Amino acid sequence: MAIGAHFRSKRPRRVIVVEDDAVLGLTIQQTLLDHGFAEVSICPSASCTLGKLRAGNFDAMVLDVHLADSDDGWEIAELVKALGDAQTRIVFQTGSPGDIPEHIRQLGPVLAKPYDPAELVAALTEKPRAGLLALLKRA
Repeated sequence: MAIGAHFRSKRPRRVIVVEDDAVLGLTIQQTLLDHGFAEVSICPSASCTLGKLRAGNFDAMVLDVHLADSDDGWEIAELVKALGDAQTRIVFQTGSPGDIPEHIRQLGPVLAKPYDPAELVAALTEKPRAGLLALLKRA
C-alpha cells in the first residue's frame, strides 16, 4: 500500500508519532485513538522512523523536529515526501517553531509546544495545503 493511501478519506487511519518524550508520545497516541484514528504508532527516534518509512504503512506523521538522535527532524519530513505519496500528512511539533526553515513549513502545519490536543486533531484532519513540489510547479 502506498504511503498516504488512506488519507483520501477525511481522517488518516494510520499515524506515526515521532516523539522522544515517552509521556508526550503516549499522550498523543491516546488522544488520537480517542478521536477515532485507527492505528497510532510511536517512534522515539529517527532510526525507528526510518524503519516505519521502509514499511510504508502509514498515512500521517506527527513529527517532533528536535529528537535526541536527530536535531533536525525536518529531514525525516523531506524523506517522507521524497519517498511517498504527496497526500501523506505531516504535522510538525516543536518548542522552537522559529527554527523550522520556511521551505519545510510548506510541508505541513507547525504546532508550537505546548498545544491544545484539539489543534493536533484539526491539523491532521483539515484539508492539506499544497506541498512544496506543487508550489514549485505553480511558480
